[in-house]
Amino acid sequence: MKTEFVPYYAVIFSSIQTDQLEGYSEMAEKMEQLAKNQPGFIALESARSGLGITVSYWKTLADISNWKKHSEHMIAQELGRFNWYDWYHVRICKVEREYTFQN
Repeated sequence: MKTEFVPYYAVIFSSIQTDQLEGYSEMAEKMEQLAKNQPGFIALESARSGLGITVSYWKTLADISNWKKHSEHMIAQELGRFNWYDWYHVRICKVEREYTFQN
């Protein structure tokens, strides 16, 4: 992902899921679509193999704060804590430089 928004911010969400994942995929898809429509959203990358890592990219810290407080996102966060995650860790980082290699 190359962007013209440098500097920008990355929210890194690392997680380990429970065995109870009913409704998780639907909610994850809904949150991805909702996030893409939020002011300041740039992009999202995600991978899961035991440890899941999702990185969302935002123009400002205020955009991240507004997303965290979005009412539907708050419901998803609560369901995650009570149903879908054994553990998670969130990091918010400022991206000051980036580069890409492509063969």
